[in-house]
Amino acid sequence: MTKGKESFIFGVDLDGVVGDFYKAVRIIAAEWLNKPVEELTTDVSFGLEEWGIDGFGGYDRLHRFSVTQRNIFRDMEPIAHAPAVLRKLSNAGIRIRIITHRLFLKYSHRTTITQTVDWLDNYDIPYWDICFMNDKGAVGAHVYIDDAPGNINSLRKMGCNTIVFSNSTNRDLPGPRADNWFEVESLVMEAREEWRTGTAGLFTV
Repeated sequence: MTKGKESFIFGVDLDGVVGDFYKAVRIIAAEWLNKPVEELTTDVSFGLEEWGIDGFGGYDRLHRFSVTQRNIFRDMEPIAHAPAVLRKLSNAGIRIRIITHRLFLKYSHRTTITQTVDWLDNYDIPYWDICFMNDKGAVGAHVYIDDAPGNINSLRKMGCNTIVFSNSTNRDLPGPRADNWFEVESLVMEAREEWRTGTAGLFTV
């Protein structure tokens, strides 16, 4: 399970990867914009410009409303199979390290942290560490998973092995990528085996 005394660390983003953020924020945005939810496309880019939120104060205002008034980080649903697969990976000896940049708006940090921990506990999502930070590469992990193009590109430029979790915001990025959590499981187990044996493969360019 370990290489010497070292554990294999899986760095896991939350929004759009473990939590179904885009589904939850779409419902909240429809209320905020006073539009039928069907008018808001699911084919979005990072920043949700397709919904016309700029005329209502932009993404930061929608995000603050979603967190402080609609408890998005407490109430959103997990992405299918994510909690169960994370439990399985943890049981296999992989150290789950949650790495999320949720604290980018002032004066909502306490609410954000409380909702995040409550949500993780509510869905029995295992983790050894939780890091709230923008520079995800500064937090050591053997393999990362993220959906945000900026984060993925930044991690890869730093030489961090990074899996893309597929959605409409990142379809142009090269793999390795996972379209669902069963594929995540396979990729992480493959990466762990390569780490244990010192062989190249999944992330070899």
